[in-house]
Amino acid sequence: MKPRRLARILAMQALFEVDAVRHDPERSLIYRFEDVDAAQEVQQFARRLMWGVINNGAALDEFIKRHASAWPVEEIAILDRVVLRMGTYELLYEGETPPRVAINEAVELAKRFGNESTRRFVNGVLGAVLVELEQSGRLPKGKPAKAAPKPAAESKS
Repeated sequence: MKPRRLARILAMQALFEVDAVRHDPERSLIYRFEDVDAAQEVQQFARRLMWGVINNGAALDEFIKRHASAWPVEEIAILDRVVLRMGTYELLYEGETPPRVAINEAVELAKRFGNESTRRFVNGVLGAVLVELEQSGRLPKGKPAKAAPKPAAESKS
């Protein structure tokens, strides 16, 4: 498994535990690192994701509220809420993750740990968040939403 995907899984599991039973976030994450003998790069990215979600929770929830308006955030299933917060965090703050990759990774988490409705819900909400960010020009710098076109081949004359 790729390091960043593993980091997302570990961060998601820790955030789920924190949300469900209010355990200490750092301790929850450390237990997960020990379970899989996580490499340093996995630990760094997982920790950045987890604390980014925790420290920006109110801002993330505002985006989610706007795009899942039929559901109060606190009533969304814990797994769905955690995955949405992580995906929204990556779209808003992680300049090195392309937006479509952030959405795809969130959808993969939803497929693996949730059900079909979780996958569709996460995809729809994060897609709407991305549209808002694109239209408002609020994507992090250096993070185009679409893949850059390949440069034209030089002609040999």
